[in-house]
Amino acid sequence: MECVTRHRAWVPACVALVVALAVAIAGSVVAQAATQAATSPAVHDFPLPAGAVPRRITAGPDGALWFTELRRVIGRITTTGTVTEFAIPTVDSLPDYITTGPDGALWFTEERGNRIGRITTGGAVVEYPIPTAMADPQGIARGPDDALWFTENATGVGKIGRITTGGAISEVQLPDADAGPAAITVGPDGALWFTEVFAGRIGRITTAGSVTEFGGPTPGSGPWAIAPGPDGALWFTEVGESPTGNRIGRITTAGAVTEFPIPTPSAGPEGITTGPDGALWFTENAFGVGKIGRITTTGQITELQLADPNSGPEGITLGPDRALWFAEDNGHVGRLAIGVVPTSTAQCKHGGWHNLVDARGTPFRNQGQCVAFVEHQRRPA
Repeated sequence: MECVTRHRAWVPACVALVVALAVAIAGSVVAQAATQAATSPAVHDFPLPAGAVPRRITAGPDGALWFTELRRVIGRITTTGTVTEFAIPTVDSLPDYITTGPDGALWFTEERGNRIGRITTGGAVVEYPIPTAMADPQGIARGPDDALWFTENATGVGKIGRITTGGAISEVQLPDADAGPAAITVGPDGALWFTEVFAGRIGRITTAGSVTEFGGPTPGSGPWAIAPGPDGALWFTEVGESPTGNRIGRITTAGAVTEFPIPTPSAGPEGITTGPDGALWFTENAFGVGKIGRITTTGQITELQLADPNSGPEGITLGPDRALWFAEDNGHVGRLAIGVVPTSTAQCKHGGWHNLVDARGTPFRNQGQCVAFVEHQRRPA
């Protein structure tokens, strides 16, 4: 898989263009805002150093966001936009997914380097070679056993790997070596759940190594990213073209699958995560699309158009500031604040300030700050 943006298994074009974000929150929150408050349109776009092409992103243990780059770099961005980059020793390593480990470090996969990397919050990097040659490691997640679990996506390999924080690696062979395991996450049942992009299945593996596969997704749909939802199910993106793909899927821990079509044709859905509002948020990465999507647990989808349709949003995660952070192929990291801006001091009282934000999308620290904001907004210009 040589093209690493725009769904390397599906679309060969890789781009990097400049974007400026301007979106408005849609759906039920807007309906509510019409009667009691304004919604926050706070979206910030943070440019990265020249040549950066960010891919996946995760919340770190230090209150910052950490992301992988197309080049041999791991990036860090604070919630105020300060960026630091750290080089990976292996040349042409192609880091992909990244997650926080139980040891307070960040762990990531190296597709071409065929390694699992570990980076401390201070920037010290250690790499561990994967026993299987050319395994094409992709997804990685912290397991309930405090080890890191990862996928080996290469055709003819089809394995799930496990690495301890001490660097010991073991591998579990899937029944189908051509399944193409991609992303992986921890489910509400204490097992690891993963997508099989080539086989069109969703897999489950226990920490003891027992594998179950579910064939519910539409054949050719291309299940890709996966995340636990607030409803006790797993939600995943389908990168295949319409009509077989281009959907958001949901699978229960019993294996029942439901699929929801994305309104925009050939949107290229990529990353997915649960937002602070109890909905799932996902990126639409296809060239010429450039959107952030939102789906409720009942399947209602709304889409937020980014100003530049060629921005190429990929990974997305919930930040420590309750905002959604996403990586863009064009060399930016975006921040989308989700929240309601109060219009009356009554909304700030009785703990209501906890769910409110100011005009920039920043959560209030206490009731007094919320009240002061409303009173200031009421003053004549």
